[in-house]
Amino acid sequence: MHRSKHLTAAALVAAFALAVPRAAAEDNPKRGAEVYRACGACHSLQPGIHLTGPSLAGMWGKKTGTAEGFLRYSQALKSQDIVWDENTLNAWLADPKAMVPGNYMTFRGMHSNRDRGDLIAFLKLAMAAGGTKAVIDKGLISADMTEGQRPEPLGQAGPQQQVTRLRHCRETFFVTTADGTETPHWEMNVRIKIDTSNTGPPAGRPVIVGAGMMGDRVSIVFADVSEIAATLKSTCEG
Repeated sequence: MHRSKHLTAAALVAAFALAVPRAAAEDNPKRGAEVYRACGACHSLQPGIHLTGPSLAGMWGKKTGTAEGFLRYSQALKSQDIVWDENTLNAWLADPKAMVPGNYMTFRGMHSNRDRGDLIAFLKLAMAAGGTKAVIDKGLISADMTEGQRPEPLGQAGPQQQVTRLRHCRETFFVTTADGTETPHWEMNVRIKIDTSNTGPPAGRPVIVGAGMMGDRVSIVFADVSEIAATLKSTCEG
């Protein structure tokens, strides 16, 4: 019975994928590279560089939910027997929620058949084995763009960014940096983050980074979750 339900679900996904129209005859990977710029907010084309979403490197022809090292897939997506190809990717880009209800992708879908076709033509090259180097060599995309919107490296942050003391008093965080400056920030404008990657801050040396369009928000980035309790103190004594 369970297997029967599984096969039925797979058949429905396959039927949905085939039902979404494409304009394959006019697909253009060069135009698709321009469309891809929006995808770089959440994805990279470099192996192992995962952002909000998984790296797309090497995923053409692979089963969904299997990018190595990415732990944030929904169970809904992991449970599907979907392999990324022109048809499945076309349906996914058209409406991710309709194709796989319950998945975590917040992208609402791309309605233009031409844009989808162009993007798929680019991704067919970029997501293939060795595809990242191929699209760079063809001049379709720069090496920097293949990393997506990867956070800035924090290993060489200057003294004005290196947090030496962090205290909280009522609605305010007081942040002291290595240059001796203590700056108050409204608690709702402060984000506490962890970056365990090789571009994160050195162990024991959290870094403060400006954020927000108005310049009034900050992120305090730690190398490990254990450092937060060791650094953050609740005290109104300066």
